[in-house]
Amino acid sequence: MNSLSRSQSSSGFSSPRSRSISDAKIDDNASVDSGFSLGNSSTHSTPLVSFTKGHLKHLNKTLENMHPTDILRFCKVLFPNLYQTTAFGLTGLATIDMLAKIQAQSPGSANTDLIFLDTLYHFQETYELVERVKERYNVRVHVFKPAEVDTVAQFEEMYGEKLYDISADLYDWVAKVEPQQRAYGDLGVAAVLTGRRRSQGGQRGDIPVIEIDEERGIVKINPLVNWSFKDVKSYIDEHKVPYNALLDRGYKSVGDWHSTSPVGEGEDERAGRWKGQEKTECGIHNKKSRYAQFLENAAREEAQKVSAA
Repeated sequence: MNSLSRSQSSSGFSSPRSRSISDAKIDDNASVDSGFSLGNSSTHSTPLVSFTKGHLKHLNKTLENMHPTDILRFCKVLFPNLYQTTAFGLTGLATIDMLAKIQAQSPGSANTDLIFLDTLYHFQETYELVERVKERYNVRVHVFKPAEVDTVAQFEEMYGEKLYDISADLYDWVAKVEPQQRAYGDLGVAAVLTGRRRSQGGQRGDIPVIEIDEERGIVKINPLVNWSFKDVKSYIDEHKVPYNALLDRGYKSVGDWHSTSPVGEGEDERAGRWKGQEKTECGIHNKKSRYAQFLENAAREEAQKVSAA
């Protein structure tokens, strides 16, 4: 039976489920070393995956030229608490289809659940696609919305209209970054599969297959990192994977309706995101946002006041 999970609890910043070992005594050319290490969270008992820098380098070199399906098979075995975070773009959809095929070949293996950040401002076509994917793949989707709201009306009552124009940093934090942090904490995420590819350009131009997100305390895996848009679309067509109807209307990368537009002939596939702005990412893959820094500074100042009282 298809299942939809919704979470609104608050969890702050600490959800470390995996970590890398940074040791000045370890040389990049040293023998490969790996192991499990107990985490620093008392709420989860699953051990973390720890890597030396040399081991991580070895893994990325080995995985670099492997087919995404083989990368996914490897990651399903290696990582505990593995999830896929997706906005149901083409790359994420291809990943969902590959995971379903792997699951069919190994029915005893654990399913990989999905995490969907519902900003409340997605296109209707995106919401319809989510339902089609659930029906096609019988996959569990964990939906995380901005805290304490369920509708656009409630969101705008709390933050005002067009927050995305008035304060983009605050909007990204409230609608995307905080819900993502809450998802990682509530679900005990150790590693996530993403839909990022180097051919998308911008900050994604040199990402590896496996990377450590120290700020968020997780491992990020980019299984289709080497594929082009054409490669992904060919896979979608060949395997008849359901996709967003907007792609047939000139869109290539689909996000919120207020910051997404069709892509012109010869334009980069993400040119339709935040068109006319320098911005290329929403914050969930960036280093700590300015708003997150503001919140931490405010919390630090408040703690100092309490301590001095």
